[in-house]
Amino acid sequence: MAIEIERKFLLANDNWRHHALNRSYYKQGYLSTVAQRTVRVRIADKSAWLTVKGKNSGAVRSEFEYTIPRTDAEQMLAQLCEQPLIEKWRHQIHHHGHLWEIDEFCGVNTGLIVAEIELKHQDEQFDRPDWLGAEVTDDPRYFNANLLALPFAQRDTE
Repeated sequence: MAIEIERKFLLANDNWRHHALNRSYYKQGYLSTVAQRTVRVRIADKSAWLTVKGKNSGAVRSEFEYTIPRTDAEQMLAQLCEQPLIEKWRHQIHHHGHLWEIDEFCGVNTGLIVAEIELKHQDEQFDRPDWLGAEVTDDPRYFNANLLALPFAQRDTE
């Protein structure tokens, strides 16, 4: 079984911007957002994927990802996915042997910026960059699929 071990954090400041290597624009939509599984269609640059994820157990969940034709993904995003779509810029930063992905959301989620790190095992240690803020791995409000029902721009101030 394919397993994803991912931790998610808010950002404490904008210092991460000085370390970002590259960025890609992501557009994604969901065919299913039930608690037991999500099914996502995603486009980034010239590539497209269909991803099936199981229910989270802390930072761990099953994940299966498949490359699909971009034209198929565009059609699914336009005709089959729940709205609104999730749009974001993904920045990558290498920090002390780990790859951090910083997602800077657009559209109805403008203002939300989160950092994600994928780990090899659940208790793997990693160096926390100075720009890293509070951990939100277990907070369902920050799951991309849940940003459909309650976009960041519609939340009360935290």
